Amino acid sequence: MIAALPFGPGGLAFIALYLLSLLALGWWGRNARQSDTLQDFYLAGPGVGFAVLLLTLYATQWSGNTLFGYTGKAYKEGFSWLVSLHFMTGLVVCYLLFAPWLHKLAKRHGFITPADYLMHRFDSRPLCLLAVIVMIVGVANYLLAQLIAMGTAVEVMLAFDIAAGAIPEDPATSRLAYGAFVGGVILLVVIMLIYENLGGFRAVAWTDAIQGVILILGFLLVLGLVINKYGSPAKATTQLIQHAQQVETETAGDDSKEAVDKRTKAARKIDPPSSTAGKLNWLSWILIVGLGGAMYPQAIQRIYAARDSRVLRRSLAVMVFLPLTATITALFVGVIASTQDLTLKNSEHLLPAVCRVVMDTPVGYWLVVVLTAAILAALMSTADSVLLVISAMITKDIYARHFNPAATEPQLTRLGKWISAAVILLMAVVAIVFYDHRDPKENILIVLLKLKFEMLVQLAPAFILGIHLKSLRSGPVIAGMATGLAVALGLFLQRKFGANPINIHGLHEGVIGLMANLLVLTIAMRVGGANSTLSQSK
Repeated sequence: MIAALPFGPGGLAFIALYLLSLLALGWWGRNARQSDTLQDFYLAGPGVGFAVLLLTLYATQWSGNTLFGYTGKAYKEGFSWLVSLHFMTGLVVCYLLFAPWLHKLAKRHGFITPADYLMHRFDSRPLCLLAVIVMIVGVANYLLAQLIAMGTAVEVMLAFDIAAGAIPEDPATSRLAYGAFVGGVILLVVIMLIYENLGGFRAVAWTDAIQGVILILGFLLVLGLVINKYGSPAKATTQLIQHAQQVETETAGDDSKEAVDKRTKAARKIDPPSSTAGKLNWLSWILIVGLGGAMYPQAIQRIYAARDSRVLRRSLAVMVFLPLTATITALFVGVIASTQDLTLKNSEHLLPAVCRVVMDTPVGYWLVVVLTAAILAALMSTADSVLLVISAMITKDIYARHFNPAATEPQLTRLGKWISAAVILLMAVVAIVFYDHRDPKENILIVLLKLKFEMLVQLAPAFILGIHLKSLRSGPVIAGMATGLAVALGLFLQRKFGANPINIHGLHEGVIGLMANLLVLTIAMRVGGANSTLSQSK
């Protein structure tokens, strides 16, 4: 069953009005600008209040990975993906380790980019350059994931065959799918680029606030749709338990690899991990998402943009609970759908496939229309934030700091807009080229999510220890960061492409890299301290 278009004129008009409202906010943001400075363009001048900060943090942290990646992961893994419920708690705890002190420093010294703090704290251009490269590469990977999810959302809504569990390979449907993917990427990229370059951080924050509200409503809607169509989470849990018992009975006494894998897969869907490796994997997920997410340059930018310390504290307090709407919904939708015979060949297609099923009634139709707006909100609210901070880092931390220190702020602001256009167009081209190289056996959004965290988590010692450990110098930080990156990326490539992937007790590559990072940093500090003492005695 393939529909030529998922929506009629009314649904398309609603989505079009939503997209036009984003452009209007961009125009209002332009008119609200007080000066042509980097501070005004990238941080909205004096900053934003509680409601806007909370919603822009929420909309930035939860994205297409949550909607497509998390639901798909829960569809494959079942209740073993319960670990995702702890992600935001871990993230907020990590924020509290350094964000209040960082915010005070940012307001006192006028920080704009994360590297501004590092330059202030360590006075090291090599350290700042290394950190900037890590952040740009890490979040560029994140931006790519959002663009892929944008195209996938449109593609699957237009060309997905529910019965086949995939997009048919006949020439006509293949052309429709490819055109939908490319068209979805280009349209949303152009809209996002226009409102961001018009209003800067104000436009991004205001659109994030609207998108955050729509996102919350969308999560609740999709959960209601799925429960109405397929039954409650309790019913799904009972079905998964019965299935696991049935598999256990059918394969009793069979020790073949196929039988063992079948039993393990069925049991994993209803039970949290019981093995040491499984428990360490859970802990590893929480650490890498918590520390890595706290190192998002776009999140650090929002710490700077808080109007005052009280606004920041209140936003972080609510952030512990608000994102549960996203994670619980993603978990339940995936678990409930896993009990249905959807025959999906790619778990990333789960959410659009469910939408196609539930829109067979008038109520379901309009709920899916709103949900589609929520999906676009999740994708664009993350992508625009990432794009803005990449532009800020390239403009200020690379061009102004290393190539043209004499450039005026209006010149840098104009350059930043051109850099935004160049970056997003390059990423759009990469996403489109990537279309023919997607592996249906792998959840690429989760892979890109992990790769980003493997890199960003190596910045944690520079920010967290840099805030609290006054004796820390740039040399040990650089040595530790370089070692952590080498270990994390080396293990990632080995596990991805090696004939015998290394598995160290279920720990993520980034966590192992962070351990190496801290070890080298500690040794370098001790050696440096010993050398300093020896030099003084001489």
